Amino acid sequence: MKSKILKGTLLLIGVVFSPSGLFAQMYVSPNSYIFVNNEQLFVKGDLELNAATSNLYLRNGAQLLQGATGSGANKGVGTVSVYQEGTADGFDYNYWCSPVGNVLSATSVNNPFGIVQLKDVTGLTTSVNPVITTAYNGLASPLTISSRWIFKFITSNAYANWIRVGSNNTINPGEGFTMKGTDGTSVNNPGANQRYDFTGKPNDGTINITVAAGMRTLTGNPYPSAINLNLFLRDPANLAVMNGTAYFWEHDDTVNSHYVAAYRGGYGTYVANNGDNSPGTYVIATWYTYNGDGSVNPGGVGSGSDYKRMFTPIGQGFKIEGTAAGTAQMKNAYRVFVKEGLANESEFERNNNNANADNWGEIQNVAGVDYTQYSRRALPQIKIHTVLNNQYSRQVALAFNNQATDGFDLGMDAKCPEYTLPTDAYFPLDATNQFVISTLPFDINKRIPFAFKAGAQTTFKVTVGSLINFTESENVYLHDKVTGLYHDIKNNFFEITLPAGVVNNRFEITFRNATLSANENTLATSLTVYQNNDTKNLTIANPQMIDLKSCVIYDVAGKLLFSKNQLGANAEYIFPTSNLSDGVYIVRLSSNDNQEMGKKVMVKN
Repeated sequence: MKSKILKGTLLLIGVVFSPSGLFAQMYVSPNSYIFVNNEQLFVKGDLELNAATSNLYLRNGAQLLQGATGSGANKGVGTVSVYQEGTADGFDYNYWCSPVGNVLSATSVNNPFGIVQLKDVTGLTTSVNPVITTAYNGLASPLTISSRWIFKFITSNAYANWIRVGSNNTINPGEGFTMKGTDGTSVNNPGANQRYDFTGKPNDGTINITVAAGMRTLTGNPYPSAINLNLFLRDPANLAVMNGTAYFWEHDDTVNSHYVAAYRGGYGTYVANNGDNSPGTYVIATWYTYNGDGSVNPGGVGSGSDYKRMFTPIGQGFKIEGTAAGTAQMKNAYRVFVKEGLANESEFERNNNNANADNWGEIQNVAGVDYTQYSRRALPQIKIHTVLNNQYSRQVALAFNNQATDGFDLGMDAKCPEYTLPTDAYFPLDATNQFVISTLPFDINKRIPFAFKAGAQTTFKVTVGSLINFTESENVYLHDKVTGLYHDIKNNFFEITLPAGVVNNRFEITFRNATLSANENTLATSLTVYQNNDTKNLTIANPQMIDLKSCVIYDVAGKLLFSKNQLGANAEYIFPTSNLSDGVYIVRLSSNDNQEMGKKVMVKN
């Protein structure tokens, strides 16, 4: 018997090895256990947890990686125990994918899963069965899971085709499932962060995921370790049957209702457009309301949060879309030892701010990739926010990659997750689909079509929400080809009200204002706008004593927070900002000769 443990692995082992385990690479004999704390255990081949008393405990972020290249071959009737925390209360969904299956026999591998395998933690190596209820709400203490909300979704676009699972062991490896969280608090749930002990036979090896053209399937990470999601999305074999995009559900946790018509939620969108080993592009979810039949209402009700998605944590579920009938595959080669957290580009469902560092450190992984040789900086990106009817925001992203084309690129461009909404803002990469991510090579002279779609008369406000590693241009404009005007959306809003219909050939994103030299905006070059966070004041310096008509302040969602008219021709204006929350705001100034400028400021109180 041979056993390989990668660098940095910490094992606290009971009695592990036995001569009867000569045919397993790692064998755990009866009445024995392996305890892995805050590290990773690598088994090149198969693992045999021989008896019901042969156990593997993964604790404090510990993970199991396996290196076999074919089908799973784990043996025995013992179990692995690994924790993951949900982020939903009793009314909200998380999307899951189990790292373990049921223990059917000593030789069966990659078995189906059921929620009875989600144990209630009672001690470091002890847990008890959950209470399974048909009531609407789960409870934190004792752990009570409602079987009403356990569904899977395979090759469909219809809400009616969610497959009810309940408490049955019928969730196959690689199939995702929905589950609502728990109410109340306990030592395992300090508040909507319920800890579940996934206990069962560890999944391993190649796992098939059914896909179909134009249809979506709920899947996820099926292993008791993290995976590099980029490797899955960019694998040429997978791109032969799927579009290279992952969609992540997010539920507004302020909604306390089980009625579909009261839900508020939506899907964030991720593509791995920067190679296998660097972060891709994520567009936050637009939250919508839903009709009783699950169809999406035209108006949004809010926005989700930004997440790091390159490394998918244990238990994380997401949807994929097929381009042909067949199977996508999860493989051991995608498995990595990355602990969950913002700094590691790995989050289940937790809020974060964008953070970038120059290089990866050492990342243990099955494929043998030297991550220290790869940048962890995301591609240059522009996140553009469009506020619709002052109610909700659609985020889209431009990413710049010299390997892309201006047209559609599989695995680099992403369709809107809500199929065909009647009102939206998007990139019109083709005649039929609405795209929320467009990846293309950068050119300072490039003109990038930008489309608006209105089911009824709609007011659109467009601004740059954030720039990520984007230094190629100082300016970002929205050019209106009908009026000939260039609108600065890096520092200001562009606002327009359009009638019902589609406008996909009038507007374009540009980086140069072709009229600026002939008709320069003297207001923008004469005023200085800056935020003094020490004094909690916004200052506008007006040395040329220009007669100013108004000053207004918006948040980045387009909400008007401050307005002052007929400012006159003072040399300086000071407005308090102590009443504003920390964040980015847009200051818009206009003069009596109808010139206008905008400036983004950061408030930190």
